[in-house]
Amino acid sequence: MPGSKSSGSSRTSKGKKSQKRRWTLPPVLAVLPVLLGLSVAAIAWFWQHGYLLYWGDATAHLNIARRIIDSRTPGYEQIGTVWLPLPHVLMLPFVRVDAWWRSGLAAAVVSGFCFLWAGGMLYSTVRRLWDAQAAAWAAVLLFALNPNVLYLQSIAMTEAVFFACTMTVLYAMARSSPTLAGLGLLGATMTRYEGWFLIPGVVAFFFFTRGWRAAAGVGSLASIGPLYWFGHNEVFHGDWLDFYRGQGSAMAIQGGADYPGRGDWMKAMQYFGAAAQLVSGWGLVGVGVLGTAVAVVRRQWWLVLFLAMAPAFYVLSLHGSGTPIHVPHLWPHSYYNTRYGMAVIPLLAFGGAALVAIWPRPWMAALVVAIGVGPWAFYPKADGWVTWKESQVNSISRRAWTKEAADYLAVNYERGSGIVAPFGDLTGIFRDAGIPLRDTVHEGNGLYYPALLQRPDLFLWQEWAVAFHDDAVSQVLSKSRRYRCVKMIEVKDSRSVEIYRRVRR
Repeated sequence: MPGSKSSGSSRTSKGKKSQKRRWTLPPVLAVLPVLLGLSVAAIAWFWQHGYLLYWGDATAHLNIARRIIDSRTPGYEQIGTVWLPLPHVLMLPFVRVDAWWRSGLAAAVVSGFCFLWAGGMLYSTVRRLWDAQAAAWAAVLLFALNPNVLYLQSIAMTEAVFFACTMTVLYAMARSSPTLAGLGLLGATMTRYEGWFLIPGVVAFFFFTRGWRAAAGVGSLASIGPLYWFGHNEVFHGDWLDFYRGQGSAMAIQGGADYPGRGDWMKAMQYFGAAAQLVSGWGLVGVGVLGTAVAVVRRQWWLVLFLAMAPAFYVLSLHGSGTPIHVPHLWPHSYYNTRYGMAVIPLLAFGGAALVAIWPRPWMAALVVAIGVGPWAFYPKADGWVTWKESQVNSISRRAWTKEAADYLAVNYERGSGIVAPFGDLTGIFRDAGIPLRDTVHEGNGLYYPALLQRPDLFLWQEWAVAFHDDAVSQVLSKSRRYRCVKMIEVKDSRSVEIYRRVRR
């Protein structure tokens, strides 16, 4: 019957429409609870053991973010130079809470969220490329179960933020989305300087795959970061390259001192490779290198090239930009910048996923992940986590004098009486003592700081001063009759810390 036919056809049509409209959860949501659990567990463990503030650079990042809102002269200028601003800006809502600033948890919130984002983007990229859930899970677990990644996503370092930005770019390249790639690159260029190095490669990718308009869009968005930072340094520090050659830059810190890899390509590759192996472990290196070759054969060489650019940046920096890397088993047998080897982990995790994508079965993913993270499971001790070990070894003396000075000032300092101290490692004393940074005077407070050093008779009125022996503040106060050194803290392998108090008005 025509009527019944039409009715059946209508029902079938409606059924098809409802099937088309059926909405399912994005696959990436399955991986986010795992990443969240790992992140929270790692942050809680490192916080419980007091490790969130071991790294000197981590405490500096926290204090830079805090001084933007808590300073004698709060505001934009407190962003400073040398370190790029995005991580400090992201921490602003959280460093307002005194307890979070003092404990380091303010940064853990930001780094932990970026860890989740990076893992989600990596999962989505692999899933889109090979339509293999097993491979996507393998990539995430190879990345997220690395204890060095878990440590750096718990503290105020910039690696987690940078991973989030670069994984966004990776996903954008897999989706062929120029706008998303440009935004991801913009974030990377405002987080770490190797982000600047990524721009030409990504622009070239979109030029050859989408044409010059897409390439120009990506390049324009990404270039905002470097151009802004050049302008910032010129306006506030009088030199558009102050971040590169000014006080506090890697070039200034290293000076003319020689180090392994300077001017020697083979040594530069050897030392970066040694650091990369230490942070990755031999298991991840094995599956990652093999899988990277597979990814190239499977015509994903553009993405491999992109992920290899950050490691290449560090080899170049070792060779000619005054950026040494020291590893414990090579001369000079110490820890310094070993965390730079972390740049290779996304490439190796991507390679491991490519290996699984050949046979995308759960057993294959389990095997690759077991090989990649097995060394950490067999030796689950912090001494084997080179990023934690570097922070522990290099902070022994700083932690000792910070605690002693903070304990002294917590008892003797009267809120609002004022402290003169250069900004840097000494600022950790005031954080630990619970002294607001607005009570302190430092280089970031405009012309007043150099004025009080040049004419202390006119401008120096603060009750207290904290200095390293023989620095600019120490030299001024040691000659003053109005101030007396009331405490000197001497710790092995460190300059003495001097605390002065005003005795005459």
